[in-house]
Amino acid sequence: MELDIMSLIGEATAYDKKQMLEIKRPKSWLKSVSAFANGEGGTLIFGISDDDYVLGLADAESDAEKISEEIKSKLDPVPAVKLELKEADGKKLVLLHVYPGQETPYYYIGDKQRLAFVRIGNESVTADRIQLKALVLKGSGRTYDSLPSNYRFEDMAFTKLRSVHYKRLQRSFDDSEFVSWGIVDENGNLTNAGALLADESPVRQSRIFCTRWNGLDMTSGLGEAIDDVELEGCVIGQLQDAVSFVRNNSHKKWWKENDYREELPDYPERAVTEAIANAIIHRDYLQMGSEIHIDMYDDRLEIYSPGGMMDGRLIQQLNPLTVPSKRRNPLLADFFSRLGLMERRGSGMKKIIDSYKKFEGLPKFHTPEFQSNASEFHVILWNLNYGSGGVMDEKEFLKADKGTEKEFLKVDNKFRKEFLKAQRMIYKMISSNPGITIAEMAVNIGVSDRQVRKYLKRMTDMKFIVREGGRKNGTWRIIDGDYEDFFERI
Repeated sequence: MELDIMSLIGEATAYDKKQMLEIKRPKSWLKSVSAFANGEGGTLIFGISDDDYVLGLADAESDAEKISEEIKSKLDPVPAVKLELKEADGKKLVLLHVYPGQETPYYYIGDKQRLAFVRIGNESVTADRIQLKALVLKGSGRTYDSLPSNYRFEDMAFTKLRSVHYKRLQRSFDDSEFVSWGIVDENGNLTNAGALLADESPVRQSRIFCTRWNGLDMTSGLGEAIDDVELEGCVIGQLQDAVSFVRNNSHKKWWKENDYREELPDYPERAVTEAIANAIIHRDYLQMGSEIHIDMYDDRLEIYSPGGMMDGRLIQQLNPLTVPSKRRNPLLADFFSRLGLMERRGSGMKKIIDSYKKFEGLPKFHTPEFQSNASEFHVILWNLNYGSGGVMDEKEFLKADKGTEKEFLKVDNKFRKEFLKAQRMIYKMISSNPGITIAEMAVNIGVSDRQVRKYLKRMTDMKFIVREGGRKNGTWRIIDGDYEDFFERI
């Protein structure tokens, strides 16, 4: 029975085609062997043109022997392969199956070079410095988050982890769990995962830059950003604050039906939460000086995270609903899973898409988009309310409800931007010290006592915080459900 070559190409997750065996230019095909071994494996088909025309090989048996010899002499270490002789359209082909390697990186040695290759889309390209580091870690059976960090465990605090652990699991975080969770290794060294979970995380590249731009792009000419913040510290706290940033810079429009009020958020919160959590968990922390960026425009929300797909494939060429999860940082993924912030199976993209599906009847509905390349991953979430004629515009929205939150939308942009930043800082100060004074807040924020009183009055009026007890001996308590109960809701 002859081989159905198109069926093979259709089923292969990665393949490369060669018209003939180029003995004088072995690098032209050995680079694909290196790339397949360094990644998820693949198949080289000799005797077929780039446009899928079956040419066949004049001496397939001899070519198969030469392929085997070249692999043994020019690849280090030698990967596991399987050679097959097949016929298609009455012509002989050689199929070289390359299996995923466990001893990465697999180098091509020749032409006075020692190079490792990786697969990006349908190309085999030379591994850069970051990709080479990742291959070395893979070959040693380690991941970035499991490696010992350059910091001391004794110098770190984990109050955010302990607090969220108690809220989610209804029990205290036991000190013995620092080892079982991989926050410290068996020798007592703080791991990179532990450093990322510390309250004041020293990992600079773990930051998140959030910006609400005025217009449809960064160069719209409509003035400076409406709001921006740089998040750092514990990655769990960053998730909370990043989702709060999106919420604070979004609106909920609504309209009346016969017997109820229908609300429509700019962005489904489940989609926002999943997208940001996935960016934190799956990003490439080996890329120094490259942080997560969350950019909000009038019509969309874009999330950029360093690091493409682990197997080099391009997400825009795949079905995001069926892409298997590859965990670049398994310890971080386990932390978020244990705390109920994500599922172990890694169905984040499916959840994002599903959370939008209920709104697909809107006139200008856009499904979420995913894009990647060798070093980046992008998620685009479209604003459900942008340009939607079926929903009240902001002026009508403000007229319809004179409540405090709606009135706040009318305040001066400059004050609103300052207030949102102060609100985040006040939340953090109250969380760590409910008895903090106005004078202490003023020093930390860098404004006058009078300005802090304005912020506190507005937050009290909006039922975000409440003062309990007297003026001198009382304490502040956060009652904003969107902030305090955030982890209960997800």
